[in-house]
Amino acid sequence: MWQRGMNAKASSMDFLVLFLFYLAFLLICVVVICIFTKSQRLKAMVLGGAQVCSRVIPQCLQRAVQTFLHQLFHTRHPTFIVLHLLLQGLVYAEYTCEVFGYCRELEFSLPYLLLPYVLLSVNLVFFTLTCAANPGTVTKANESLLLQVYKFDDVMFPKNSRCPTCDLRKPARSKHCRLCDRCVHRFDHHCVWVNNCIGAWNTRYFLIYLLTLTASAATIATVTAAFLLRLVTVSDLYQETYLDDLGHFQAVDTVFLIQHLFLAFPRIVFLLGFVIVLSMLLTGYLCFALYLASTNQTTNEWYKGDWAWCQRWPLVAWSPSAEPQIHQNIHSNGFRSNLREIFLPATPSYKKKKK
Repeated sequence: MWQRGMNAKASSMDFLVLFLFYLAFLLICVVVICIFTKSQRLKAMVLGGAQVCSRVIPQCLQRAVQTFLHQLFHTRHPTFIVLHLLLQGLVYAEYTCEVFGYCRELEFSLPYLLLPYVLLSVNLVFFTLTCAANPGTVTKANESLLLQVYKFDDVMFPKNSRCPTCDLRKPARSKHCRLCDRCVHRFDHHCVWVNNCIGAWNTRYFLIYLLTLTASAATIATVTAAFLLRLVTVSDLYQETYLDDLGHFQAVDTVFLIQHLFLAFPRIVFLLGFVIVLSMLLTGYLCFALYLASTNQTTNEWYKGDWAWCQRWPLVAWSPSAEPQIHQNIHSNGFRSNLREIFLPATPSYKKKKK
């Protein structure tokens, strides 16, 4: 197999262009999916495109697509959970069927190879907890107690405000989720990947789920890259020569090594590209989530307090005799206290009071 690769002419640039297109395609797909779940403009563009094609697409198919899109983005829908588990299953299937077996032949350390499975087990536990846990639903029974947990800043969270949908007094830092149709205490965001809101009572599960998911992708990427490097070292491929397009012998370089590995192990190289891109995206989001946790902010508050202020000025409380009031984070009590609040959240004790 290696000798056939040495005797073949290398079209390195063509391969690199295709491989870079592949990586860019993966990155764009993941980013578009993430943006699509949040961006109203992008949803409107897609619906607008469907309307342009309405003369070609049958009416029954249009109604089916519109119904599906409405259920997907305006109600709680398990589609993204299925997609999440499917992608995770495909990655681990490829890792198990190919990478794990080759690494055992090359005498990799068994605990090192089993680490992704340990992370997967922990990840699935906290994924289930995040999906199933109550994020902090505000009800008539706990309304008065949750009103006392956080202070009102009278800018982003004014006192005595009521939810027009639930007809409940809104505790500070709460928000009505239109997908779940409920008010959520310390609302962070609605995550389609777990089909649940992230709030006061399940943020801890979400952070560990996100941490283990990132670690899983990074570990698989590391093991896969280590396997390919070990393969090159053991086979002494880097010491070989090959014929270029002009018929001249050239020493094997990095470009040729990547091309040859792709031709010999295409699925493994595709797996490596996917998990590398996924690791970078997850690492960025994990850092953002940890920053919010360490400063005692939610995604909802960060978006409204920073982005919305810069773009639309919606959080300025005007007064005829006072300067405009800008939202400030009044809930941060230091790094340790902020994390303690995440992992040991205050829960209502109205049942004990009734006794």
